[in-house]
Amino acid sequence: MTASISCDASDMPALMEGTARVVAIREGIAWLEPEQGGSCGGCASAATCGSKGIGTLASRLEARRFPLAGAAGLAVGERVVVGVREDALVKASLTAYAIPLVTMFAVGALAQAIAGRDAVTVVASLAGLTIGLGLSRVLARLLAARGEVTPRLVRRIANPLDCHQEHR
Repeated sequence: MTASISCDASDMPALMEGTARVVAIREGIAWLEPEQGGSCGGCASAATCGSKGIGTLASRLEARRFPLAGAAGLAVGERVVVGVREDALVKASLTAYAIPLVTMFAVGALAQAIAGRDAVTVVASLAGLTIGLGLSRVLARLLAARGEVTPRLVRRIANPLDCHQEHR
């Protein structure tokens, strides 16, 4: 697969950008950890966003690692700007939460209407949730395969120390 570079911004989707550091490279895939911004810890959801929580700092950072395919030439320790499509968060949220909940409620309501017994409704709701989770998994793979929720390398961040080091 070859990458093409286009100067026409109309064919590029709008991206939400963030900085990350390359922490490992395995089999041509760079593994990155997002860097916390200056405002991390100051927003209303700071206690629940994943930047704080139970466990060691290393285990929390490792849980936030993500792969970046096609990142040839990156080196461990390098800082980069990555971007995801602006609609990726909505698509991922709908896929992860809405589909399982809608199927659970729909199957539960259908079971209640047909059988009219609570035990049947509970079992049917759990079956609907399971089906919804399966559908979500399939849709998530499809979205990832089409690159709709996949992070992209936007640019490298120049290391300010490189400009001031003496070459001996």
